[in-house]
Amino acid sequence: MDDITGIFDDMLKHYGSTDIADAELKKMIHEDPELRASYRQWCDEVGSSEKRGFLDYCEEYFESQDSIWDNLKDEYDE
Repeated sequence: MDDITGIFDDMLKHYGSTDIADAELKKMIHEDPELRASYRQWCDEVGSSEKRGFLDYCEEYFESQDSIWDNLKDEYDE
């Protein structure tokens, strides 16, 4: 999992765009069997499908964290 997130972070720093970084990561995964194995392991660990992809998972994860925070904030405001 650290391999995939680390590679994506490096690409994001290099390209400055999540779309380009995601596209480059998918290209690397397609071309590199070892990275593809790491990606499949990452998918298993986070409960994502390979087709859904890394960026979609991250967006959904952070949105869910935001909603959890909003719900906690609402409880404290009451």
